[in-house]
Amino acid sequence: MIQKLIENIKKTNAPIVVGLDPMLGYIPEHIKKAAFAECGETLEGAAEAVWQFNRKIIDAVYDLIPAVKPQIAMYEQFGLPGLTVFKKTIDYCKEKNLVVIGDVKRGDIGSTSAAYAAAHLGRVTVGTQQLTPFGEDFATVNPYLGTDGIQPFLDVCREEKKGIFILVKTSNPSSGEFQDRRFMGSAGSDALVHGEEGANGSDSRTLYEMVGEKVAEWADSCMGETYSYVGAVVGATYPEVGKVLRRVMPKSYILVPGYGAQGGTAADLAPYFNEDGLGAIVNSSRGIIAAYKQEKYASFGPEHFAEASRAAVVDMIEDIDRALAGR
Repeated sequence: MIQKLIENIKKTNAPIVVGLDPMLGYIPEHIKKAAFAECGETLEGAAEAVWQFNRKIIDAVYDLIPAVKPQIAMYEQFGLPGLTVFKKTIDYCKEKNLVVIGDVKRGDIGSTSAAYAAAHLGRVTVGTQQLTPFGEDFATVNPYLGTDGIQPFLDVCREEKKGIFILVKTSNPSSGEFQDRRFMGSAGSDALVHGEEGANGSDSRTLYEMVGEKVAEWADSCMGETYSYVGAVVGATYPEVGKVLRRVMPKSYILVPGYGAQGGTAADLAPYFNEDGLGAIVNSSRGIIAAYKQEKYASFGPEHFAEASRAAVVDMIEDIDRALAGR
């Protein structure tokens, strides 16, 4: 699947992924009104509004982009009807030949991790049948529990030729509380230090570098043609970190959140890409799906929210093109 992602990026010349993270506040009133008229002000009504919103945005942008990233929490909040729409959204996007990155951030151990991997990337056995529960092409994974939590995903990736993006340096402001902590010493005997260097002036490594090194190790064990099935999540809000981690993880695709609404700019993105112009895919969620709420696209109005999303995608592609051309 990593190869399909690369092919889609080359075909569209758009290293971007649209985050399908619908909140009811993003959905225009006329969409909600119609959904509530059909299903009532219920979880079913909310889920129907999300589905109609997603469908119109997908129809408006699918030919411009290589991939989408639905965030499962935005669907889970509406219970079982929401999860039904999560699945409908995945299937609809795949009908449009889009790569689907399930933003599920799973992380556990043993049979629990294996169940998560089967649910989102693999298959489950029911009697004599092998069935696909959700069917994403990639999933985001939390590595905090170590190899025990990652190995079941690696096994499914090899079997199904699918992929994962492992959280390494996230875009949120408080990520540094853990991820930026520095350690010194050899693997297995690292000690926490509080400065830029360890004792006696020796070099220290951040936790995100240590995680990046493990990602590179896992990536080597699960290779596609030129890039691994094992990628990484590194926020656009920390471009200097991106530069470091690009070197640490040369064979991993980097999923880059934080562009736009979270403060990351196109100028910050160049370090995430390799010399071949590949190696990274940049996410924008509310900057695209709620574009009609921005002053720049306000002229479209709520009735034409999907057209505003298309205009925002075009602008993002041009923005990234200029940044990469000037590096």
